Amino acid sequence: MGILSDLRVVEGSAFVAAPLAGMWLAQLGAEVIRFDPIGGGLDRHRWPVTAKGDSLYWASLNKGKRSIAIDIRKPEGRELVQRLIAAHGLFLTNFPAEGWLAYEELKRRRADLVMAAIRGQPDGATAVDYTVNAAAGYPLATGPEGAEGPVNHVLPAWDIVTGLSAAFGLLAAERHRRLTGEGQLVRLSLMDSALAMLGHLGILAEVEINGVDRPRVGNDLYGAFGRDFATSDGERMMVVALTDRQWRAVVDSCGIGPDVAVIEERSGLDFRREGDRFKARETLNRLVEDWVAKHPYAEVARVFAAKGVLFERYQSFAELVRSDRRCGLGNPMFGTVDQPGIGRMLTPGSLLDFSAEARSAPVRAPLLGEHTDQVLSEVLRLSSREIGGLHDRKIVAGP
Repeated sequence: MGILSDLRVVEGSAFVAAPLAGMWLAQLGAEVIRFDPIGGGLDRHRWPVTAKGDSLYWASLNKGKRSIAIDIRKPEGRELVQRLIAAHGLFLTNFPAEGWLAYEELKRRRADLVMAAIRGQPDGATAVDYTVNAAAGYPLATGPEGAEGPVNHVLPAWDIVTGLSAAFGLLAAERHRRLTGEGQLVRLSLMDSALAMLGHLGILAEVEINGVDRPRVGNDLYGAFGRDFATSDGERMMVVALTDRQWRAVVDSCGIGPDVAVIEERSGLDFRREGDRFKARETLNRLVEDWVAKHPYAEVARVFAAKGVLFERYQSFAELVRSDRRCGLGNPMFGTVDQPGIGRMLTPGSLLDFSAEARSAPVRAPLLGEHTDQVLSEVLRLSSREIGGLHDRKIVAGP
C-alpha cells in the first residue's frame, strides 16, 4: 500500500545516495527491487555493524525493498537484470551507466525506459560525499574562528540532497512518460548537488558580487544572532534569533534590554536587523552568555519557553534515542520492526504525511537475496524448473 503502489523500480546501487532514493520510493509504496552480487556488494558490511558484523547501515537504507542476488559477472546474470529493468521500465542506479547498463543498451529492450543515473562528478569521474564536500568549500568555513586546516562535518549532506533529487527526478520523468509515452535518461551528480546548493544559498554570489570568501565564525550563525551557550549545570544549548520578535524574546528573557539599548546607540546599529545583530555578536553574545551561565538548564529552558525563545539543548545520539519523545513511538513516523539477524529496531517510516493517504508503516529491510525466487517467478514469469537451473548454475542465490 502507498501513494506510489503502482510503480515498480529496479535499483542497482551502493553506499548512500541511490539506496536512499530507492528507500524513500519504497516507503511511499513503490515496489523497489534491489539487485546485488551473490554475497553482497561494496556496502554489504559497511559500518555501523552489530557485534556479529551485520550492517545496521545496510539494513537501515534498504527498508521495504525486495532483494535479488545475481551473479552479474556472467552474461546470463546480466541478461536477467536487463529483463527485470525492462519489465516496468524504471531504473535507479549509481553504478557506471556504461556497457550492459548503458541507457542506450537498456533502451533496446524497452523504448520508453526511464533511468535515473547518479554520478560522482558531472563528467562521470568518481567522487563521494566527503571528497565533494572538500571541493565545495564548507570545511574551510567550518570550525573555530582562526582555526588552521579544514574541519569536516559528519553528515553526508550531498548524498542526502542527491538521493532526494534522484527520487524526485525519477518521478518527474515517469510523469512525463505517462503524459507523452516518452522515456528518458535523468543524470545528476553529487558535485552538481553541492554546487547547486551553494548557488541557491547565495554563497557563490557572495564571492562573485561582494568579493568575499565566507569566513569561519565558530558556532555563531552567519548573518544573524545564534550561538551555543553553557548553563550553570554544564548543559549547552543553541539559541537562535532570526526575526525581530525572536530577538526581543531573548532580550526580555535575559533582562538585558538597557544594556542592548546602549550598545545599539553607541554602535549606530539597528538590532531589528539580523545582519546588525551579527555584526555586534561578540558584545551581544557576552550579555546572553553571562545570564545563561548563572542558571541551571531547567530554569533557562522554562524562561525561554515562556518568552518564545528559539532554542534547543545539545544532546548525543544516545540521549536522543533514550530520552527524547520525538524519537520514539510517540511520533507516528516511528515503529519497531524485527530485523532478521539484528533484532528489534526503532524504525522510521515515510517522513511525508499525506492527508489523503495513510502513512506507510515502518517495515524491515530484506535479507540479501530473500526475494530472488519470488521476483524471478512473479516479474519474469520463470518456471520453478528454470529458477532451479539458475540456482544450479550459480547465476542466482537465495538468502
